[in-house]
Amino acid sequence: MDIKRVALDAVNETIVMTVVHMDYKGQVQKRINEKMPLATVKGFRKGAVPKDLVEKQYGKAIKQEEVQKVVDLALERFVQSERLNLLGTPLAKVNENFSWDAEELVFEYEIGLVPSFELDLEAKNSIVKYIVTADDKLIEGQVARIQKQFGKAVPQEVVGAGFDLTGTFTNEEKGINNTATFSLDIFKDKATADKFIGKKVGDVVTVNTKGLFADDHQLMDYLKVSHDDVHGLDIDIDFTIEAINSTELAELNQELFDKLFGPGSVASLEELKAKIKEDAEIQFAQQADQKLLGDVTEFLIENTKFDLPAEFLKKWLQTVGEKQLSPAEAEVEYARSEKGLRFQLIEGRAMAQSDIKITFEDLKSFTTKSIRQQMAQFGQTNPTDEEVQGIVARVLANQDEVKRLSDQVVAEKLLELFKEKANPTTKEVTYEEFIAASYGE
Repeated sequence: MDIKRVALDAVNETIVMTVVHMDYKGQVQKRINEKMPLATVKGFRKGAVPKDLVEKQYGKAIKQEEVQKVVDLALERFVQSERLNLLGTPLAKVNENFSWDAEELVFEYEIGLVPSFELDLEAKNSIVKYIVTADDKLIEGQVARIQKQFGKAVPQEVVGAGFDLTGTFTNEEKGINNTATFSLDIFKDKATADKFIGKKVGDVVTVNTKGLFADDHQLMDYLKVSHDDVHGLDIDIDFTIEAINSTELAELNQELFDKLFGPGSVASLEELKAKIKEDAEIQFAQQADQKLLGDVTEFLIENTKFDLPAEFLKKWLQTVGEKQLSPAEAEVEYARSEKGLRFQLIEGRAMAQSDIKITFEDLKSFTTKSIRQQMAQFGQTNPTDEEVQGIVARVLANQDEVKRLSDQVVAEKLLELFKEKANPTTKEVTYEEFIAASYGE
């Protein structure tokens, strides 16, 4: 058999395989000999059919099967021996003039190659690494929320200032139907809050979404509309009042502190504020890290230039799913997935350049940390090592979980790499400023 690569460009090639009689003759004869005792041809007893008749009846199908086996095995070994780094899998080219009776059988396969490119992690950029602080306004607001959350609800007949309302926002045209609980100070304009004063359970208050809140993104929370819809949303919505409550605020005492953080962890208002600040800034740091990872990802995708075998991949996408795609559907799918594919290649190159490897110990350590954090959230602050490792073992026995956690370990290692190499500008901001920067507003 003769096998060769024909380069079309840097990322597209054709593998040409020429199969001759000697490549499959022996196996075809063996299969025919095995078939003879079982062959049935009218006019002959089973097992007594002449060989030439057996060949005539079964030979073509056997030849095609054995040639395909030879071709498949040779193609697999050739890809391995040439160390071809493929995108997708080889696609057989259709030859309208192909004949199984030819002396030489020529098979051609299209392949798409992983592109070669340079990755500059230290390229000049305008990426910002945010240090998000919990300011006094946020801390005082959280203290007030704690007092209200653990306070006593007192049912009321009529809406008054500072009361909490529970009810349902609706707008039939936009498909809005969401139950929410809020106090009147959520609204940007006092005139809007005043519309609710004096209302009773069962009353309907109509408000407009434009300028309803200081931050339009709050529409996502209270109306459950998408981020794309909140900007400039200008519609009337009805709010049907279902419950009215005032709140008798919880006293800031040791009983409340122990309920929040465990016995003896916090002993004063100052310590409560310090704990709120510490916990908030841990969460903010995680959000800032995710933004940094996203910003570096976008920068690398936009500034790392390389060609993909686009037309090959579109054809390949038509064949790989449970349902074959039309060319138009494959075009849409490629457009949807191209960015992700580019980052997969960039991610792989970044890890290779920096010699980053994911070991089982990395995965086990990450999983152990995650399990302990989850247990702490549910009040199990001091689980034994035996308990934790038992859960870790069960989690790592699930291949889907292993894949999910491995992706998270890779993201964590890449984040540390990007922090080191990308040279982002550090900027300290409040949480409100961070949210504005995150949404580009």
